[in-house]
Amino acid sequence: MTTGTVSLADAKARLSELVEHAQSGETVVITRRGRAVARLTTANPARKPVELETLKALTRQMPRQEQSAGKFMRAVREDARY
Repeated sequence: MTTGTVSLADAKARLSELVEHAQSGETVVITRRGRAVARLTTANPARKPVELETLKALTRQMPRQEQSAGKFMRAVREDARY
């Protein structure tokens, strides 16, 4: 992740370009009179892919449930009503 610094005046002129940099994972610091006043980063951090074999190994270790999720949730709702 690269950090770039631009002045406020440059940021106004190049906003679309700076947003593209932020989308690609870079952080852009915007300065006013040489002092950092804002930071432009991606809104959604990049997600790490899940390895299928790791997920299977994890779920194999979990105990089997006696009842289905639907029956379980119905029981929870019924208990909450009374």
